[in-house]
Amino acid sequence: MLQAQPSPLPALTEKQIFALKKLTIMGYLEGTSFLLLLGIAMPLKYMLGMPETVSYVGPLHGILFVAYIIVLIITASKIKMPLWALPAGVLGSFLPLGPFIFDYVLKKRLGK
Repeated sequence: MLQAQPSPLPALTEKQIFALKKLTIMGYLEGTSFLLLLGIAMPLKYMLGMPETVSYVGPLHGILFVAYIIVLIITASKIKMPLWALPAGVLGSFLPLGPFIFDYVLKKRLGK
């Protein structure tokens, strides 16, 4: 007869789950703003001569980037992320689709 193996990962508390949800939301906002900047605003600026879009989307992305890094650091301390997670989250914020991939991998490793 097979017995259930205990989970190697401790269960997250409600506060830790809430912190992880905030990180997910911030990651999605930051990732979306980066994709808007790269995929819409910059082509409009350089291909159609419309620099106004970058002047709106650029600062918004900058604010969301800083907020994401702050939320990432706070969440890392609250849920005791693995050592690889904080540098991977920062690196992911510099790559298109990075925050989305980081969120998926982190949740998979945390068992969520």
